[in-house]
Amino acid sequence: MTREDDRILDHLSGERWSTPEIMSQELFKQVSPGHVNDRLLYLEYAGLVARMHNDTWELTSRGQQYLSGDLDASHLPRPSRGAVFGEFTPSPLLPHL
Repeated sequence: MTREDDRILDHLSGERWSTPEIMSQELFKQVSPGHVNDRLLYLEYAGLVARMHNDTWELTSRGQQYLSGDLDASHLPRPSRGAVFGEFTPSPLLPHL
């Protein structure tokens, strides 16, 4: 979890929903909407936020538990970039084609 993640979660706890563009403008001075979206994808993988549709996001009950201290971040999945963004990283054990 990053400091940005906590700010995103705090923002969503006070709003019914938000978008990366809104969060970029309201929460951060030098963080792009694209970077906010990337962080949202990591948070989604951990089950803390959910995409409502297109670029609209909401806090999940698990996200609320994290914010209230009832869920330890060390018990959350620690996704790799490939898992979050669907990138394939070939195993060094597989022959190169």
